[in-house]
Amino acid sequence: MMTKKRLPLACLLVICLITAIPRAVEADETAGTSADMAKPVQVYILMGQSNMLNYGKIKGGDGSLETAVKEKKLYRYLIDAEGNWTVRNDVRNVRVMGSGTGGMRKFNNEWMTISGNVGVEIGIGYAVGDATDAPVMILKSAIGNRALGWDLLPPGSEGFEFTDSKGKTWVHPGYKGSPERWEKGTEPKKIGWYAGMQYDGDVARAKMVLSKLDEYYPGANGYEIAGFFWWQGDRDSRSEALSSRYEKNLVHLVKQLRKEFDAPNANFVCASLGQSEKGATDGGGKILDAVLSVDGASGKYPEFKGNVAGVYTHPLSKGSSSGGHYGGNAETYMNVGEAMGKAMVKLMKRN
Repeated sequence: MMTKKRLPLACLLVICLITAIPRAVEADETAGTSADMAKPVQVYILMGQSNMLNYGKIKGGDGSLETAVKEKKLYRYLIDAEGNWTVRNDVRNVRVMGSGTGGMRKFNNEWMTISGNVGVEIGIGYAVGDATDAPVMILKSAIGNRALGWDLLPPGSEGFEFTDSKGKTWVHPGYKGSPERWEKGTEPKKIGWYAGMQYDGDVARAKMVLSKLDEYYPGANGYEIAGFFWWQGDRDSRSEALSSRYEKNLVHLVKQLRKEFDAPNANFVCASLGQSEKGATDGGGKILDAVLSVDGASGKYPEFKGNVAGVYTHPLSKGSSSGGHYGGNAETYMNVGEAMGKAMVKLMKRN
């Protein structure tokens, strides 16, 4: 007959101490609010150019997220009681990228937390995540240095002519036209890029993610396209022609994205360039005017009432410009992300 050996008192104390030490929180058992997985994933698609990318620095003194959160006491929901970055198990953060219609690079496929540089998806994700008990996916498909009037031109867009300040008239192609422009009266010579090539690629990559939903949102029970976020315009602002055409193209983009993803009732939030102030008449000012015009509250486009919102970002920006990625200031990206997220939540409550 075997007898059980008693452990020495010292060993018992060690075991008690070990079991009392909190273990690291795994990605699939995080501190975020639990989602009702019986409901379809609410997908929010983020598109644009470099504004949409992750240039907000996490470390590095003033302008960094660590300084903003831990010293300025901003965005306190991003850290827990121990000072660690919070993780949400109800919001999935997915980011993919590719040039034109080329291959897809996967940058993020994780529960929403701070990892690497920060973009607007953080403020957006927390805002919409708090507004619903359904699971949420923030799906970003974007790359930098692209114009709405050229690379991101939606299907169905028509070509146009524009006479510049020097009196020269240029022809700009419609969707799938090439090259980017040519002088009126000359024969256009196609290049290896066409109007809308980046739009086609960004949409295709977003659809690729959704076609493998369980890989990007484990345990998902289908999905719904709940909304779109658009922050773009830097390259268009540098062109007299494209900035003058921005409002028309933006209106068409809203309609086309809804059609593309079979989401006629999906809300749409767009934002202006951070350096552009109201009253500006330059290219950035035209982008701002377009953003404010498509806002359903402006009354210019009655069909957008209650489902499209424009965010004026100049008061939220901490300096620099879209061309300089706002100096990498994390507060700019957090402020704009929060504002865009709140604008979306407001639209959600109206519907």
